[in-house]
Amino acid sequence: MLLSCDPNDKEGSMKLVEDLTMNANHVQQQILEEILTQNADTEYLRGFLGSGSCFDRKLFKKKVPIVNFEDIKPYIERIANGEPSQIISGQPITELLTSSGTSGGQPKLMPSTAEDLDRKTFLYNLLVPVINQYVEGLDQGKGMYLLFIKPEISTPSGLMARPVLTSYYKSSNFRNRPFNKFNVYTSPDETILCLDNKQSMYCQLLCGLIQRDEVLRVGAVFASAFLRAIKFLEDHWQELCSNIRSGHVSDWITEFSCRNSVLGILRLPNLELADLIESECKVKSWEGIIKRLWPRTKYIDVIVTGSMAQYIPTLDFYSGGLPLVSTMYASSECYFGINLNPLSEPSSVSYTLLPNMAYFEFLPVDKNSGQEGDGVSCNVDSEMNYSIKENKEVGEEKGEAVDLTQVKPGHYYELVVTTFTGLYRYRVGDILMVTGFHNNAPQFRFVHRQNVVLSIDTDKTNEEDLLRAVTEAKLLLDPLGFLLTEYTSYADTSSIPGHYVLFWELKPIRQKPETMEVDIAVMEECCSTVEQSLDSVYRRCRSRDRSIGPLEIRVVRHGTFDALMDFFVSGGSSVNQYKTPRCVKSQEAIKILDSRVEGRFMSKRVPSWDPYSLESGS
Repeated sequence: MLLSCDPNDKEGSMKLVEDLTMNANHVQQQILEEILTQNADTEYLRGFLGSGSCFDRKLFKKKVPIVNFEDIKPYIERIANGEPSQIISGQPITELLTSSGTSGGQPKLMPSTAEDLDRKTFLYNLLVPVINQYVEGLDQGKGMYLLFIKPEISTPSGLMARPVLTSYYKSSNFRNRPFNKFNVYTSPDETILCLDNKQSMYCQLLCGLIQRDEVLRVGAVFASAFLRAIKFLEDHWQELCSNIRSGHVSDWITEFSCRNSVLGILRLPNLELADLIESECKVKSWEGIIKRLWPRTKYIDVIVTGSMAQYIPTLDFYSGGLPLVSTMYASSECYFGINLNPLSEPSSVSYTLLPNMAYFEFLPVDKNSGQEGDGVSCNVDSEMNYSIKENKEVGEEKGEAVDLTQVKPGHYYELVVTTFTGLYRYRVGDILMVTGFHNNAPQFRFVHRQNVVLSIDTDKTNEEDLLRAVTEAKLLLDPLGFLLTEYTSYADTSSIPGHYVLFWELKPIRQKPETMEVDIAVMEECCSTVEQSLDSVYRRCRSRDRSIGPLEIRVVRHGTFDALMDFFVSGGSSVNQYKTPRCVKSQEAIKILDSRVEGRFMSKRVPSWDPYSLESGS
């Protein structure tokens, strides 16, 4: 069921949404039948269903197991190494998408087909008529969207491995898209497709400033990327004004097509515009700078759910209170759904899963282990809750997987997908809570990515990754006669870019705690070792994207973690069940830790990262 959508046809597009959601169960049955028919002869499905088996949903759910990436990794690796797509897909696999999640420190590779690009285009096209229901006049100006591509590599099979957004922006679906008066960008495609992120950022901001009077909305994919652009603007506004004043692009912009596309917009010197931008940027406070530089802006289009929620206060500061719009829910595995109420408060954002995108199932999750405290957006109560769940895995199955229309409001689930591209009953790892229904299609709030404890940008560091990195780094303490007795962490986003902070409590073997002195150089090396030991996505964010700042270790005095435990126990946790949380988010807990800091140390080296290795991340 490959549908098309004309973004200029508001009424027709919204009728399509109504039809899909009203007939959600029927559409899901059709989708599963199409997927199984199309892929019946694949090695993977034959292994469970046999040869020539007809469509049977009950048989499919009985015989085909629910899997995670480690289960399907050997099949995908065989394709990457040159074996035919028929192993898992009835259609040719045209590329492999690198996920921000990792397996053994390497990015997960997800199969993709040419047809899947059309399915993504369908969802993108739906976003325009949805927002047009709430915001008028978007055809009277442009959007300043800051979009970027990342490096890609060739696998032994010749298939390219690239991030999902890089895949889409480089595709003909994006480059040859029909004109849509509601979705005109200030950034020429050449600036988006420039592989040098600094040149790309500079040129896109320059184009956005030149066309400031036409800008009706601004945004990026993630909140972190948009704030990184604001920080870049803070550092380069004088040079940008100089370019506008002279009508000349800086000499260091050397990418030919990128430079030429900007010159086509810059054209002539504009002293009046340069003076206006300069007068706004040189003001001491940048509060409300977005509305001051782009006064017609109606909203900011960025994802602010999940780990991105930590950036909401900073966005509010720079935007002067503009609406924050999270339009869609998607991943490398599949594009899932859209936000049908785009002007809702960030804390109330719910996504409606579109039943034609994939076949969806849901594993019930214990309510307590599904709370935000398990992941990247916790509060005090949920953080305590997480800390005492010693014998319960987040996402623990509590029953059989249920279908899309069988979920219950207020309940938590882990998302499972069967796609057209070769994933069958695959656990995405996202924990969702049902907030209601639109017709017969459920709406979900994204709670968190399973097991993730730290995230600044596209990085997703889980407890196991953190433990491995800390274990490697603490070996440096042994010759000095120190033991690492406890540690925890948090993602500090008070500055741009944000960075990881680790709190370490050390025990001296040959000194008294009150006279403990640590070697600065060794502690800085500990910081660097932790960074080098984290996965490739983190290292890419640090070394190439510069979207994460240097890691910091704060050494706290003896007894600090006892005080942290007292804080949680005073809120009702059991001493017998207490387990030190490896990530804290509550301001009260962070205040307790910070008040006992005796030394602060930062990484002095950027971790190594190879952009042309499969270990390079998404």
